[in-house]
Amino acid sequence: MKAKSKGTITVRLKKGLSQCTVDQRSTVKGLGLRRREDSRTLENTSAVRGMIKKVLHLLDVTAETR
Repeated sequence: MKAKSKGTITVRLKKGLSQCTVDQRSTVKGLGLRRREDSRTLENTSAVRGMIKKVLHLLDVTAETR
């Protein structure tokens, strides 16, 4: 049997990182985002959701289920 897919989440960096803390910059880098308006589609896991929660004020989040 195939494992059930958890779906995906698309995140877009809507603000710059110039006034952010080092921890927030590291979290954004861990999500695979580099610069403003950059977007990435990621697996919908608890680790990714926790990272998104830390920098939610910097991101636009779109949940996509497949």
